[in-house]
Order: sequence, then structure tokens, then C-alpha cells
Amino acid sequence: MRVVWLCLFALLTACGETATSDILRVLVWPIPVPAFDSTPEDRNARARWDEAPSTRPIQGPSVALTLGSRRAVARLVSTQGERRTWRSSGGVVVVTEGARIVATSGLYDVLATTRFEGADPLDNPRALLLREGRSRRIVDLMGSDREPAGMRFGLILDCALQAREEADALLVEEECDGGTSFANRFWANPETGAVFRAEQWVGDRIAPIEIEFLNPSAN
Repeated sequence: MRVVWLCLFALLTACGETATSDILRVLVWPIPVPAFDSTPEDRNARARWDEAPSTRPIQGPSVALTLGSRRAVARLVSTQGERRTWRSSGGVVVVTEGARIVATSGLYDVLATTRFEGADPLDNPRALLLREGRSRRIVDLMGSDREPAGMRFGLILDCALQAREEADALLVEEECDGGTSFANRFWANPETGAVFRAEQWVGDRIAPIEIEFLNPSAN
């Protein structure tokens, strides 16, 4: 070790003032390292969502999914009555009943199930212009690692829905309380009541998902 320091001292002595200061700066200042995402949520979302852009037009029923700055297109893979399952090439899966997301997979938080008690007022958005709608549902959540510590089953949600006209759309705002609290927004065609875009809660540890229904004529 003494030999190393003697060699270093000799090197500094042989260098000029400017060179000496540059060498000391390198020795003292930390070596820069690449910046990595600091949370499992970010790493998981990036692995699942980043996809190579496609210039080909979207064919058939599909939905565009946006979570923060990440976006994916999910295509219809199965239909059971009003329940439809959509999957992106990166592995993000959402299950919808009408316009509502009732289950997910491939995210940091997983919406495992949604069970409604009674009818969903979102089935008739135009009726919500005249009166407030109320709904009650039960949801099950779990982490993507499926560890028991991250599981929350049987969360009861009491929700109120109200619609108003906004530009060329019908905006339905939903506020939910109970096992957790959040707000959803749905944009519908004012004439038909068909929802074409929505921002929906799918878990407490991730941002709301924006879902846009593409190629409505094919749905």
C-alpha cells in the first residue's frame, strides 16, 4: 500500500497544477453510475409495458391502456357474455364488463375479482344525468408476487355516480369509499351512452389505468 501512495505522489509531483487538480477530482468525486428505477412497481411496469411501436393499423377489437407514461394496446382474446378479456403483447391483461375493468393481471397490484351487489349504474350513463346512482361491490386485491402479506380480500366499496355534459361527451364521475377510497371517470357518447374512454382505479399501489376502446364498430 505504501508503494501505491509513493507512486501516486510522484505522479502528482510530475504533473502540472491543472493536471494535478483533475487527477484529484477523479480520485475524490464518486464515479457516476447508471440510474435505475428504485421501486419494484417501476421495474415491473417497465418490463410489462414497454413495447416496440407498430406502424400497422390496429385490426379488430382492441383497447389502448395507459399507466403514467407507459402505453400498450391490448387485443380481445376471449368473450363470455358481457365479460371480455384483453391482452397486450407485453403481458398486461384486463378483463372488462361493459366499460368497467373488473380484473387485471401483469401489474404490480392485481385486481383479482370484482363482485357487484345489484345492477351497475354505469350500464345506463344517460340516466345519471337526472339522478345520482349508487352501487356496492366487493373486490379482491393481491400483489403480483402473490405473497399473503400483499393480499386484501373482501374490500367493500360503496360508490356514488353522477353524470354531466362536457363538450361533446357525457362525463360520469364515480366516487367510492369503504375498504379504500378513489374516484373514477368515464366518457360516453351522449346519444348512445356507450363509454369510449375511462380512467379507472385498479389498486391502491398503482396509478389509475386509462382505457380507450378502439375500433368500436368491431367490438
